[in-house]
Amino acid sequence: MATNLRRLFSVSAQGVLLKKKLPGSFSSCRNLCVCSGQTTESITVTSSPCDGLETSLGGDADKGFLRWRNGGGTYHSSAVIDSSALVEFGAVVHEKAILGAEVHIGSNTVVGSSVKIDHSTKIGYNVSVSNCSIGELCVIHNGVCIGQDGFGFYVDEQGNMVKKPQALNVKIGNRVEIGANTCIDRGSWRETVIGDDTKIDNLVQIGHNVVIGKSCLLCGQVGIAGSAEIGDYVVLGGRVAVRDHVSIVSKVRLAANSCATKSITEPGDFGGFPAVPIHQWRRQIVEAKILSKRKP
Repeated sequence: MATNLRRLFSVSAQGVLLKKKLPGSFSSCRNLCVCSGQTTESITVTSSPCDGLETSLGGDADKGFLRWRNGGGTYHSSAVIDSSALVEFGAVVHEKAILGAEVHIGSNTVVGSSVKIDHSTKIGYNVSVSNCSIGELCVIHNGVCIGQDGFGFYVDEQGNMVKKPQALNVKIGNRVEIGANTCIDRGSWRETVIGDDTKIDNLVQIGHNVVIGKSCLLCGQVGIAGSAEIGDYVVLGGRVAVRDHVSIVSKVRLAANSCATKSITEPGDFGGFPAVPIHQWRRQIVEAKILSKRKP
């Protein structure tokens, strides 16, 4: 095997150069270990597009990035990572991030600057976390985006569309689970907060400055507009919409496809568009059916 590989490479003072075109899996920088009989030989391959920046240990040392030994991911030298943390190949941990014990970062996930992730939290593939802190024992599924700018604009006196500053963070509590492809925006005038033990389904949008209490359930395709405030033990059915700056007290349940256009101040079950107490909504449905059957 070693003889065959030497036919593919020629060694120069600058490193190892390819003599033949290699398969696509060798198109980036790799460390190869060649075993022949009782001997083991290490070969460092540097090829386009790495352009020589990757060191033999992996990572980009010139920019402060190194290869994490447990999983093969990339981390910045200023990041603080517990030795038991797993950073899978393809994941990137940026400067000053903090990863606690037993944290698991999936492939192609990006952990932004100064992000803090507490112990035993599991993060899936292709996740982006920035401008946030994440508590212990959380589960964040594939494709989630946390900490990006919220949707805030205004028209100035000259008629130009101007972006409002989005400079604050997201705070995720303990034992929170966030479903695939959910987005949680960072705050502008207050932090976006997800309380302890809250469970969020796939494809949920949570706007900037939203505060969600503990032990809430948010089903798929829920949309919560900016600066809304939701109490504890609230359940939002599938495709529920909550208007901006609306407050919902604790122990409220909203039926699927409902829309909260104004604040809900008493616990109970609600439904409809606009959301009203569930019994009133059911009467509205019955009355609408009766009216539709009347002859003109």
